[in-house]
Amino acid sequence: MKPYLLLTPGPLTTSTTVKEAMMTDWCTWDEDYNLGIVEELRKELVSLATQKTEDYTSVLLQGSGTYCVEAVLGATITPKDKLLICSNGAYGDRMGNIAEYYHLDYDMLAFEETEQVSVEYVDDYLSNNSDVTHVAFVHCETTTGILNPIKELSHIVKMHGKKLIVDCMSSFGGIPLDVNELGIDFLISSSNKCIQGVPGFGFIIARRSELMRCKGVARSLSLDIYDQWEAMEKGHGKWRFTSPTHVVRAFKQALTELIEEGGVEARYRRYCENHRILVEGMRSLGFVTLLDDSLQSPIITSFLYPHDGFDFKAFYLALKSKGFVIYPGKISKADTFRIGNIGDVHPEDFRRLVEVIRDTEY
Repeated sequence: MKPYLLLTPGPLTTSTTVKEAMMTDWCTWDEDYNLGIVEELRKELVSLATQKTEDYTSVLLQGSGTYCVEAVLGATITPKDKLLICSNGAYGDRMGNIAEYYHLDYDMLAFEETEQVSVEYVDDYLSNNSDVTHVAFVHCETTTGILNPIKELSHIVKMHGKKLIVDCMSSFGGIPLDVNELGIDFLISSSNKCIQGVPGFGFIIARRSELMRCKGVARSLSLDIYDQWEAMEKGHGKWRFTSPTHVVRAFKQALTELIEEGGVEARYRRYCENHRILVEGMRSLGFVTLLDDSLQSPIITSFLYPHDGFDFKAFYLALKSKGFVIYPGKISKADTFRIGNIGDVHPEDFRRLVEVIRDTEY
């Protein structure tokens, strides 16, 4: 049953078959679950992330994506380390909040929400701050939908010999990348994003050699990624604490459907087509995008309010009554709303959305 399509950056619209996968109960001690589902999807995640699978491994962790971001920062940054956070939105800023809670030694390079993280600024900062050991940034900032230049930023970070942490929450599985080619040491994402599962756990794809350095570092029992990984390795898929079995089984189905669609490249093409149809249609109605096309990801698109007095809540409810749920804006310097392009949504859905908006008073 789909009372409406979720045009959001996650949770998102899932397929009927992903929902149906949650209709069976699983025992967390049973090999059918641990070996047949958990271990298989751990391997599949690494295979999605790189062709050089022997150098990487994956850790699954209960909770939302932010739990995994906190877990990685809390387990990788020792008292001897210094972290540089590059932020151009709410999720980069959240890394700063985590660093404050954990009393980490860190600096932040803050950029405007409508500009990319500057490769030149990062290069200059690292050239003049040799005490930095780790660099973290967000690949796709869903605050606006801006896509940061991951290839160029990764190159600069590795050129300076730093460890690299990338929040790929809303891009992994939907935008092609290779963690080994980029030199990423820790990639973080979540079950309810581009792989099109449901909320309940996140995952970390980690360079094995760097994960080994995390032993005994974590400040949290539940968020200790080394202990979580070690338990899964020794227990052949067994989680330390109660596994979200239904969510994990749904995610396994979602991974299968990603492969059946043609992999990440095919999904990326669909998301790009969704975005193209949306933007062309909205512009034909007089709407203006917040970002220049050169900065825009195919994940979620921000639009400026069309006029003074625009009532977003009324607009939202009107679209919801016609079967579409959109997202409010999140930036402070402009009135915007956002429309997500990811999930089990297709070009024909966005053609229908544009027609619905055409017939809606706003």
